[in-house]
Amino acid sequence: MADRVTVIGWDGSPLTPAARSALSAATLVAGAAHHLALPEVPPRAERIRLGSVDLAARRIAGHRGSAVVLADGDPGFFGVVRTLRAPEHGLEVEVVPAVSAVAAAFARAGMPWDDAQVVVAHRRTLRRAVNVCRAHTKVAVLTSPGAGPAELALLLEGVHRTFVICEELGSEREQVTVLTSDKVADHAWRDPNLVIVIGGGQSAAPGAGWIAGRDPAHPQQVRGWALPAYEYGDGLGPGESAGLRGAQLARLGPRTGDLVWDIGCGSGALAAEAARFGAAVIAVDADPDACARTEAAARRFGVQLQVVAGRAPHVLESLPEPDVVRVGGGGAEVVSACADRRPERIVAHAATRDGAEAIGAALEAGGYDVECALLQSVELDTSAWSERERSVAFLLSGRRRERSP
Repeated sequence: MADRVTVIGWDGSPLTPAARSALSAATLVAGAAHHLALPEVPPRAERIRLGSVDLAARRIAGHRGSAVVLADGDPGFFGVVRTLRAPEHGLEVEVVPAVSAVAAAFARAGMPWDDAQVVVAHRRTLRRAVNVCRAHTKVAVLTSPGAGPAELALLLEGVHRTFVICEELGSEREQVTVLTSDKVADHAWRDPNLVIVIGGGQSAAPGAGWIAGRDPAHPQQVRGWALPAYEYGDGLGPGESAGLRGAQLARLGPRTGDLVWDIGCGSGALAAEAARFGAAVIAVDADPDACARTEAAARRFGVQLQVVAGRAPHVLESLPEPDVVRVGGGGAEVVSACADRRPERIVAHAATRDGAEAIGAALEAGGYDVECALLQSVELDTSAWSERERSVAFLLSGRRRERSP
């Protein structure tokens, strides 16, 4: 095992005395091509071109001497330090940090970033990174080959954002470009790059914040879930009672990185509340008034969501893949169409037992384990303790069965 392993962050500025000292004593140096070309790298040191960090870690673990790993930005922030310290490699490292690429990008843009979400986009996580960009007004995306600015923009089709694209930060070829998302896919972008995705129309809370990223106590965020009808102005339609909505949200479990379909969104109550969990939401309804109410609910609660006017199931064909789906209208036909897209969970409701059986059969045929409950809620007038309103509905939820290999 190497006698000493030092990880040095590099942001294009001159190396610190600590970094130069570690490099001068190194007998092995790992890094990208532009790192290995630095004049401070000892000419007699063994050099490893970083491709797979795991492979490099194994080489370092078997080396006798002093090893240095060079990395862009702060190597402890979504960087190589995590891999090198993994139990399978057993490496203890010293870290000489530099300004992170995220901090540098926001500095180039002249913007604060304590209110930004930060995500990493690889091929396998690109869709989730895009969903965060749908749901939030300021997101920094650490990209990778095949999951860069063009791919982000293509998957954001229908959602307007502004991209600040920072290429090769800290190098002589550094370039910062600002484009609207519909123009980004028309260009070729150099690696490495980082993208700041901004827009959506909701401004951050005024004054200094106290927590990085999304503030759960934003002035527009009302405490609680499954809020009562008066929070939605004109009230709730059939099948939108607070009790039913709360049970549907509990079974969907929307979270950051998810895309939620709310089909037959009605007043927008469930769509807005799913977005408050940090999920991206596409709300669908054939009624223009319902679309308008849903947009008003999003403004009311300061959340981002996309409203699509159209009739299911036909309008669903052009939508991106969902993680979870709530079917508020359309019955078994729409449930079947949603099951064909293989979301993890689907919830729906019915007013009658026949309707519930038809939806349950559609879920079962689509490869879902089905659960059904009859929910009854009674709203009381507490001045006289008399019944004010009664709501009864069959709640159906489907959990996707993994297909056998």
